[in-house]
Amino acid sequence: MTKFFLWLILLVICWPLAFLALIAYPFVWLLLLPFRLLGIAVDSVFELLRSIFMLPARVLRGPQGVAS
Repeated sequence: MTKFFLWLILLVICWPLAFLALIAYPFVWLLLLPFRLLGIAVDSVFELLRSIFMLPARVLRGPQGVAS
């Protein structure tokens, strides 16, 4: 909602720039999409490495939540 209000203010101040931003936004989004996918993949790899690294500690800790 904030972005929309900022765009409306830009529309009032400088309407050609507002329309240029409106038209350019999808192209910028498409340009940045591979970097977002790369970020998701790198985050997943780090999470996998963290899980593998923490596995021995989880095994040695034993079961959790079992009532005695």
